[in-house]
Amino acid sequence: MRLIRVRDYDALCETVVAKILDRVQSGSRVNLGLATGSTPRGIYSRLVEDARVNGTSYRRVHTFNLDEYVGLSPKAPESYHHYMEEALFRHVDFPRGGTHLPDGTTANLEEECRKYEAAIQAAGGIDLQLLGIGVNGHIGFNEPGTSFSSRTHVVTLAESTRRANRRFFDHPHNVPKRAITMGVATIMDSREIFLMASGSDKAEIVARLLNEEVSESLPASVLKRHPQATMIAEETALAGLSAVGTEGKHA
Repeated sequence: MRLIRVRDYDALCETVVAKILDRVQSGSRVNLGLATGSTPRGIYSRLVEDARVNGTSYRRVHTFNLDEYVGLSPKAPESYHHYMEEALFRHVDFPRGGTHLPDGTTANLEEECRKYEAAIQAAGGIDLQLLGIGVNGHIGFNEPGTSFSSRTHVVTLAESTRRANRRFFDHPHNVPKRAITMGVATIMDSREIFLMASGSDKAEIVARLLNEEVSESLPASVLKRHPQATMIAEETALAGLSAVGTEGKHA
């Protein structure tokens, strides 16, 4: 896994945006795997601004989000459907039916997981997957202990994950206990992966990721086995390392 060290959050966003735009402006169809949360928000705002100023078109871009909470309406402000609409989708010209998220309100969640997995495969797989890393090392909502062979599935969220996400909800009790997420194997099928690490609260888990062996107890560690995975980390997220190489280092 390649490591790119950047000075701060702005530099992280600029680095990722430049790589996304290289794909989007290639003229070929592109399937993007998208993430939510605090880290990608600056990336999406820059993509929106670029489309406004430079007219970048997304007519040949299809998207698949990593996850969605179980039980939240797509119109709920805390849902990832709503997050993506407000942050990106409604501002650029994605093709009709070209943006995809799991439906966490369906009566048959297992069937929804199968359908979502099949939709990714039918689209030809994901060309570029964006990931954040959870404080417990999760990617998507694949919590510690998730099988590396897992496909899109329903997961019970760890308490550490629910605590980390409380800031997005009016009351801690409103944080859902379950979610649908792409599986680890689904993520690993992506042709290229960017793992983004931002903030001092990620320093401990980033240090563990870079120093420990690959293990299902630290889901993000599987990315060390991917031939085209890159971690883009700002200085504060690397503060747990006594010595870290610069751009080009492999973990």
